[in-house]
Amino acid sequence: MKARAILKHSRISPTKVRLVADVVRNKPVEQALSTLKFVTKRGAHILEKVIRSAVANAEQNPEVQDIDDLYISQIYVGEGPSLKRFRAAPMGRAQRIIKRTSHITVELDEKK
Repeated sequence: MKARAILKHSRISPTKVRLVADVVRNKPVEQALSTLKFVTKRGAHILEKVIRSAVANAEQNPEVQDIDDLYISQIYVGEGPSLKRFRAAPMGRAQRIIKRTSHITVELDEKK
């Protein structure tokens, strides 16, 4: 049985979150949460919230037998819409700034 949680339009670059997502992929939920507690990157806090949301979704699902047997079966970070901004540059010009967003999906599954 799979449980999942999706966070959309998170105001952090997908590449920054992917660095943290690679650390916790295919780990048990308890181990992943304890690992994220000690990672100093900003994406770790965001990813921890999404994993906790997926666990809460699994608790509401009657098909899940034991919450302690859950592990992160899939975790992927997609690119969301980008905010385009401009900043003043020398000689009266403007430089474009792209503020990226990301969509984070976490899927949990039970160990067989």
